[in-house]
Amino acid sequence: MARQQREPQGPPPPPAVQKLRIRYAKRGRLRFSSTRDFQRALERALRRAQMPIAFSAGFHPHPKISYANAASTGTASEAEYVEVSLTERRDPDVVRALLDEALPVGLDVVTVVEAPTGALADLLQASDWVVAFRGLQPAALHDAVARFLAEDGVDVTRMLKTGPRTFDTRSAVVTAYVTDRDSQPDLAALVLGECAILRMVVRHTTPAVRPDDILTALRAVAGLEPPTPPLVIRLAQGPLRGDSTTVADPLAVAEETVGD
Repeated sequence: MARQQREPQGPPPPPAVQKLRIRYAKRGRLRFSSTRDFQRALERALRRAQMPIAFSAGFHPHPKISYANAASTGTASEAEYVEVSLTERRDPDVVRALLDEALPVGLDVVTVVEAPTGALADLLQASDWVVAFRGLQPAALHDAVARFLAEDGVDVTRMLKTGPRTFDTRSAVVTAYVTDRDSQPDLAALVLGECAILRMVVRHTTPAVRPDDILTALRAVAGLEPPTPPLVIRLAQGPLRGDSTTVADPLAVAEETVGD
């Protein structure tokens, strides 16, 4: 006798009528929060803000929230992204204010826009990173970066869930240079004190080449050994601009698309 297929009881959940694309920052001590920590904090904030979240159908409904390319634990970021689907339309500016108030200080909502059609992940092609080294001479960092850029390829090995994986870091680095706070006005509020600063645009690859992989590569090609762990900050992530060396704002792309 054929087994009857079970179906969830009750009416289906209300459909999503609006998708919002959110940019948020991880700052200060909250850079040590994990992706799962932020997911829990966001879901609580959405409930406190009384947002009409859309849920999936089935026996185990879950909120329609999509996370994209989150920075690793311990990394600060000015450009993290998440998309939230709602069953009722809301003003994006009002949502930004309500969520920012409901989230802990250090998990700060920067911008909210209405998402166009298309996948956010397709826009996140590269990241603009800052790595600040205290106690390291800029000349030593400059020499290490120059040696790295002169290589055709620099392999590193990292342990993944599937086991050790060796991959090239050099091909992912679009541009890299050594600078300081005085030359980078946008870093004044993010990097405090004197330090040598590496700024680089890194293309998103599979597996992802992370800033700590670049540090491993610098150690391999130039023996670079920072005296203290550096501060790592993601300034931006999004599509590469026409010059292929800088990163555009994916939310600006979204607003232009919705406005057309």
